[in-house]
Amino acid sequence: MIARWGIVPILVSWGVVGWGAWLLPEGLPRDIGIAVALGLGLFVLWFFRSPRRIPPPGPHRLVAPADGVVWDVDEMPEPVVIGGQARRIGIFLSVFDVHVNRSPCAGTVTYAAYRPGRFLDVRHPDCSERNEANTLGIACADEVGKDIRIVVRQLAGLIARRIICTHGVGDRLARGELFGMIRFGSRTELYVPLDRPHTVLVKRGDRVKGGETVLVEFTP
Repeated sequence: MIARWGIVPILVSWGVVGWGAWLLPEGLPRDIGIAVALGLGLFVLWFFRSPRRIPPPGPHRLVAPADGVVWDVDEMPEPVVIGGQARRIGIFLSVFDVHVNRSPCAGTVTYAAYRPGRFLDVRHPDCSERNEANTLGIACADEVGKDIRIVVRQLAGLIARRIICTHGVGDRLARGELFGMIRFGSRTELYVPLDRPHTVLVKRGDRVKGGETVLVEFTP
Protein backbone atom coordinates (compact mmCIF):
# COMPACT_ATOMS: atom_id res chain seq x y z
CA MET A 1 0.00 0.00 0.00
CA ILE A 2 1.29 3.47 -0.92
CA ALA A 3 0.75 6.56 1.25
CA ARG A 4 -1.52 9.04 -0.53
CA TRP A 5 1.07 11.81 0.01
CA GLY A 6 3.49 9.93 -2.22
CA ILE A 7 1.43 9.65 -5.39
CA VAL A 8 2.43 13.01 -6.89
CA PRO A 9 6.16 12.76 -5.94
CA ILE A 10 6.29 9.23 -7.39
CA LEU A 11 4.75 10.28 -10.72
CA VAL A 12 6.92 13.40 -10.99
CA SER A 13 10.16 11.59 -10.10
CA TRP A 14 9.41 8.77 -12.54
CA GLY A 15 8.67 11.25 -15.31
CA VAL A 16 11.75 13.41 -14.75
CA VAL A 17 14.22 10.54 -14.28
CA GLY A 18 12.77 8.54 -17.18
CA TRP A 19 12.87 11.56 -19.51
CA GLY A 20 16.48 12.26 -18.52
CA ALA A 21 17.50 8.67 -19.20
CA TRP A 22 15.81 8.70 -22.61
CA LEU A 23 17.79 11.81 -23.64
CA LEU A 24 21.09 9.92 -23.28
CA PRO A 25 22.79 8.64 -26.44
CA GLU A 26 21.58 5.29 -27.70
CA GLY A 27 23.47 2.17 -26.71
CA LEU A 28 25.24 1.57 -23.41
CA PRO A 29 24.78 5.12 -21.98
CA ARG A 30 21.01 4.94 -22.45
CA ASP A 31 20.85 1.36 -21.12
CA ILE A 32 22.73 2.41 -17.98
CA GLY A 33 20.55 5.49 -17.63
CA ILE A 34 17.35 3.47 -17.89
CA ALA A 35 18.64 0.96 -15.30
CA VAL A 36 19.49 3.80 -12.90
CA ALA A 37 16.11 5.43 -13.54
CA LEU A 38 14.30 2.18 -12.77
CA GLY A 39 16.30 1.75 -9.56
CA LEU A 40 15.55 5.30 -8.39
CA GLY A 41 11.90 4.94 -9.35
CA LEU A 42 11.55 1.74 -7.35
CA PHE A 43 13.27 3.36 -4.36
CA VAL A 44 10.84 6.30 -4.37
CA LEU A 45 7.91 3.89 -4.66
CA TRP A 46 9.28 1.83 -1.76
CA PHE A 47 9.93 4.93 0.37
CA PHE A 48 6.27 5.96 0.28
CA ARG A 49 5.01 2.55 1.37
CA SER A 50 2.38 2.43 4.10
CA PRO A 51 2.03 -1.14 5.41
CA ARG A 52 -1.12 -2.20 7.23
CA ARG A 53 -0.65 -2.18 10.99
CA ILE A 54 -2.98 -3.55 13.69
CA PRO A 55 -2.42 -2.04 17.16
CA PRO A 56 -2.42 -4.56 20.05
CA PRO A 57 -5.44 -4.39 22.38
CA GLY A 58 -5.46 -2.22 25.49
CA PRO A 59 -6.60 1.43 25.70
CA HIS A 60 -3.96 2.09 28.40
CA ARG A 61 -1.14 1.39 25.92
CA LEU A 62 0.65 3.89 23.69
CA VAL A 63 1.94 2.52 20.41
CA ALA A 64 4.91 3.87 18.48
CA PRO A 65 4.12 6.91 16.31
CA ALA A 66 6.75 5.88 13.74
CA ASP A 67 9.00 3.10 12.53
CA GLY A 68 12.69 3.30 13.38
CA VAL A 69 15.20 2.95 16.20
CA VAL A 70 14.68 4.29 19.73
CA TRP A 71 17.34 6.97 20.06
CA ASP A 72 16.41 8.59 23.39
CA VAL A 73 14.51 7.66 26.54
CA ASP A 74 14.90 10.58 28.92
CA GLU A 75 13.11 13.20 31.00
CA MET A 76 12.58 16.86 30.20
CA PRO A 77 10.01 19.64 30.73
CA GLU A 78 7.07 19.95 28.33
CA PRO A 79 5.34 23.17 29.41
CA VAL A 80 2.88 23.72 26.56
CA VAL A 81 0.63 20.63 26.50
CA ILE A 82 1.64 18.52 29.49
CA GLY A 83 2.53 21.45 31.72
CA GLY A 84 5.35 19.75 33.60
CA GLN A 85 8.01 17.08 33.43
CA ALA A 86 7.63 14.49 30.72
CA ARG A 87 9.21 11.27 29.56
CA ARG A 88 10.54 11.70 26.03
CA ILE A 89 10.98 8.75 23.66
CA GLY A 90 12.75 9.77 20.47
CA ILE A 91 12.64 7.56 17.36
CA PHE A 92 15.23 7.95 14.60
CA LEU A 93 14.03 7.16 11.07
CA SER A 94 16.59 6.42 8.37
CA VAL A 95 15.73 6.79 4.69
CA PHE A 96 15.05 3.04 4.64
CA ASP A 97 12.30 3.13 7.30
CA VAL A 98 8.56 3.55 6.74
CA HIS A 99 7.98 7.30 7.11
CA VAL A 100 4.25 7.61 7.77
CA ASN A 101 3.26 8.71 11.29
CA ARG A 102 0.51 7.15 13.41
CA SER A 103 -1.35 8.24 16.52
CA PRO A 104 -0.13 6.50 19.72
CA CYS A 105 -3.62 6.49 21.23
CA ALA A 106 -7.27 7.16 20.53
CA GLY A 107 -8.12 10.73 21.41
CA THR A 108 -8.74 14.33 20.38
CA VAL A 109 -6.15 16.78 19.09
CA THR A 110 -6.02 19.66 21.58
CA TYR A 111 -2.93 21.44 20.29
CA ALA A 112 -1.28 21.74 16.87
CA ALA A 113 1.65 23.95 15.95
CA TYR A 114 4.21 24.14 13.16
CA ARG A 115 7.67 25.58 13.90
CA PRO A 116 10.13 26.59 11.18
CA GLY A 117 13.73 25.85 11.97
CA ARG A 118 17.02 24.30 10.94
CA PHE A 119 17.78 20.92 9.41
CA LEU A 120 20.36 19.47 11.78
CA ASP A 121 21.00 15.75 11.70
CA VAL A 122 18.23 14.25 13.86
CA ARG A 123 20.85 12.49 15.99
CA HIS A 124 22.23 15.90 17.02
CA PRO A 125 21.41 16.68 20.69
CA ASP A 126 19.94 20.10 19.79
CA CYS A 127 17.69 18.95 16.94
CA SER A 128 14.57 18.71 19.12
CA GLU A 129 14.75 22.41 19.99
CA ARG A 130 16.17 23.86 16.77
CA ASN A 131 14.89 21.85 13.81
CA GLU A 132 11.75 22.42 11.79
CA ALA A 133 8.96 20.62 13.62
CA ASN A 134 5.25 19.96 13.85
CA THR A 135 3.72 19.24 17.26
CA LEU A 136 0.40 17.64 18.15
CA GLY A 137 -1.06 17.50 21.64
CA ILE A 138 -3.52 14.63 22.03
CA ALA A 139 -5.96 14.08 24.91
CA CYS A 140 -6.15 10.30 25.34
CA ALA A 141 -8.40 8.36 27.70
CA ASP A 142 -6.78 5.72 29.91
CA GLU A 143 -8.43 2.53 31.13
CA VAL A 144 -10.17 4.31 34.04
CA GLY A 145 -11.53 7.08 31.84
CA LYS A 146 -9.30 9.98 32.93
CA ASP A 147 -7.72 12.21 30.31
CA ILE A 148 -4.01 11.83 29.68
CA ARG A 149 -2.39 14.49 27.52
CA ILE A 150 0.54 13.39 25.38
CA VAL A 151 2.65 15.06 22.72
CA VAL A 152 3.79 13.74 19.35
CA ARG A 153 6.44 15.79 17.55
CA GLN A 154 7.53 15.38 13.93
CA LEU A 155 11.05 16.67 13.29
CA ALA A 156 12.66 17.32 9.93
CA GLY A 157 16.26 16.18 9.57
CA LEU A 158 19.37 16.69 7.50
CA ILE A 159 17.74 15.26 4.35
CA ALA A 160 14.05 15.73 5.17
CA ARG A 161 12.60 18.96 3.82
CA ARG A 162 8.86 18.54 4.28
CA ILE A 163 6.65 17.62 7.20
CA ILE A 164 3.08 16.59 6.39
CA CYS A 165 0.34 16.65 9.04
CA THR A 166 -3.32 16.24 8.11
CA HIS A 167 -4.95 16.82 11.51
CA GLY A 168 -5.58 19.88 13.64
CA VAL A 169 -7.26 20.98 16.86
CA GLY A 170 -10.59 19.25 17.43
CA ASP A 171 -9.91 16.30 15.14
CA ARG A 172 -10.37 12.76 16.46
CA LEU A 173 -7.73 10.10 15.99
CA ALA A 174 -8.00 6.35 16.39
CA ARG A 175 -5.08 4.45 17.88
CA GLY A 176 -2.67 3.68 15.07
CA GLU A 177 -4.41 6.03 12.61
CA LEU A 178 -2.25 7.83 10.05
CA PHE A 179 -1.91 11.57 10.57
CA GLY A 180 1.05 12.46 8.33
CA MET A 181 4.60 11.70 7.32
CA ILE A 182 8.08 13.20 7.06
CA ARG A 183 9.92 12.89 3.77
CA PHE A 184 13.40 11.32 3.75
CA GLY A 185 15.23 10.80 7.06
CA SER A 186 13.72 12.26 10.20
CA ARG A 187 12.78 11.88 13.86
CA THR A 188 9.50 11.45 15.74
CA GLU A 189 9.14 12.01 19.47
CA LEU A 190 6.55 10.95 22.04
CA TYR A 191 6.16 12.87 25.32
CA VAL A 192 4.33 11.27 28.27
CA PRO A 193 3.53 13.04 31.58
CA LEU A 194 5.74 11.85 34.42
CA ASP A 195 3.01 12.39 37.01
CA ARG A 196 0.89 9.62 35.48
CA PRO A 197 2.20 6.20 36.57
CA HIS A 198 3.50 4.30 33.56
CA THR A 199 6.03 1.75 32.40
CA VAL A 200 8.31 2.27 29.40
CA LEU A 201 8.61 -0.99 27.48
CA VAL A 202 11.47 -0.03 25.15
CA LYS A 203 15.08 1.06 25.57
CA ARG A 204 17.67 2.87 23.48
CA GLY A 205 18.59 0.84 20.42
CA ASP A 206 15.31 -1.05 20.13
CA ARG A 207 13.67 -1.17 16.71
CA VAL A 208 9.96 -0.30 16.71
CA LYS A 209 7.06 -0.38 14.25
CA GLY A 210 4.63 2.53 14.06
CA GLY A 211 1.10 1.69 15.16
CA GLU A 212 2.16 -1.73 16.40
CA THR A 213 4.99 -1.68 18.95
CA VAL A 214 3.86 -0.73 22.47
CA LEU A 215 6.12 1.98 23.92
CA VAL A 216 4.31 2.81 27.15
CA GLU A 217 1.76 1.19 29.45
CA PHE A 218 -0.13 3.36 31.95
CA THR A 219 -0.85 1.78 35.33
CA PRO A 220 -3.86 2.55 37.57
